[in-house]
Amino acid sequence: MADICAQVRGEMEHLVTEDDLPVDNILSEKQQRLLTEPLYGAWTGPEEYTPGHRPFLALANVGLFYALREPPLVPDVMLALDVVGVGADLSQKPNRSYFVWEQGHPPLVAIEIVSNREGGEDREKFQKYVTAGVGYYVIFDPWRQLSERVLRIYRLAGRSYVEQVGGQFPDAGLGVTLWQGDYEGEYQQWLRWVDHTGKLIPTGAERAEKAEQRAEQLAAQLRAMGIEPSI
Repeated sequence: MADICAQVRGEMEHLVTEDDLPVDNILSEKQQRLLTEPLYGAWTGPEEYTPGHRPFLALANVGLFYALREPPLVPDVMLALDVVGVGADLSQKPNRSYFVWEQGHPPLVAIEIVSNREGGEDREKFQKYVTAGVGYYVIFDPWRQLSERVLRIYRLAGRSYVEQVGGQFPDAGLGVTLWQGDYEGEYQQWLRWVDHTGKLIPTGAERAEKAEQRAEQLAAQLRAMGIEPSI
């Protein structure tokens, strides 16, 4: 076993984990951030587990290596639970991308944001995610490049994907939904995370705004009692 591990690590040294290709467009970059930042700021993992008990990774535009001699998939966003090596030295090769054989399992969710008809999200990539064993595959097509359907969600069943109704991922106590609203000055339809009840996982800006509203309400209550709140 030790010899096999050493051989795998040796071959990993030749894998290209990153290159200089840019994110394809501004919408994708913003959407990727909207699907990663809220999880780290306002989600502690599945409801039935102690917060932090199931460490997770929410990654954008990072290589997913599912076979040693196959090129990686690069989902726009992926979510993996029960990960190892969180907080490890990210300069080391095993920690620079998501290697299925290092983690022991594939990511639970992979999300592809469609911006043109060249990516093969519903063809070649679709089959590769099946091969990789990703539990849920989400195709978000905001500009309707592939079909008139903006959102499609598939669940792995055996060796194929079946389309599911609804955006919940019971394994994670989490789901996705379409949301019309303003994010970083752009008002349009976005893909958002929701908890198991369907409530949006808030962004940092939304959390700050809510905290400010609570502070203003408290200040108003104190003034009504004749108490000037301290700043």
